[in-house]
Amino acid sequence: MPELPEVEVTRLGIAPHLIGRKISAVKVIDGRLRWPVPRNLPKILQDQKVHSIERRGKYLLMALDTGYLLLHLGMTGTLRVLPSSDLLKPHDRVTFEFGKLSLRLHDPRKFGAVLWHPNTKGTIDKNALLQKLGTEPFAPEFAGELGGRILYERSRRRSIAVKQFLLAGQAVVGVGNIYCSESLFEAKIHPAKAAGKLTRPECIRLANAVRFILQKAIDAGGSSLKDFVNSEGNPGYFMVQTKAYDRKDQPCKVCKTPIKQIVQGQRSTYFCPQCQKR
Repeated sequence: MPELPEVEVTRLGIAPHLIGRKISAVKVIDGRLRWPVPRNLPKILQDQKVHSIERRGKYLLMALDTGYLLLHLGMTGTLRVLPSSDLLKPHDRVTFEFGKLSLRLHDPRKFGAVLWHPNTKGTIDKNALLQKLGTEPFAPEFAGELGGRILYERSRRRSIAVKQFLLAGQAVVGVGNIYCSESLFEAKIHPAKAAGKLTRPECIRLANAVRFILQKAIDAGGSSLKDFVNSEGNPGYFMVQTKAYDRKDQPCKVCKTPIKQIVQGQRSTYFCPQCQKR
């Protein structure tokens, strides 16, 4: 599933091609996504100019003349900018035409989303899908001690494991399963430790680790387990850099202790029992 780094890699790839351009046409090939694509979307978006493309959590927010286009990649979706003359492929669901360029949502499992938020409904942060999201990991308020304070305050009296606490996305968004294992390894915190038992220094280490790991993943083009490719069709290479994730029984890159695997909430977790003592 594309997580924050993959979505950010996508944003960085498509933005230079689209900002400043006008949408010449929208073609809804199959609008049966996670939520139905609005029927009148092609009419709404016609001739609207792209002013910016931002990201909130795993949502891409395309600022247009009269509102925002919200795009979500779902579980297997990709967004690519291609020549409009290129033939459509199976599982291409929606295309946004920009003259000779085409932005195409390719989504085999149809868990993605294409939604519209008009300016008449208020600023984009008022959108119901975005209001429930936690703090952005790269926001100034999540840096260093500030980020540690957020994690500390939101984890109090929580008996849930710290890995599940991160995955929930209510304290900080974008720390998917791979990045949870890597961030906890970087912070030297056992993934099964109760979130409410994290100390202030541990929370600061964890906030710093989250930012470091997510940026490292973005720089590597994200993680490609099966489906993800960037806007140019290339896979991400973060998986070859992991220190814990998917390294069961392999020696820890720090202390040589074999990496362990456990299952938490039906998701695999990897950690070093020596570096991440409970």
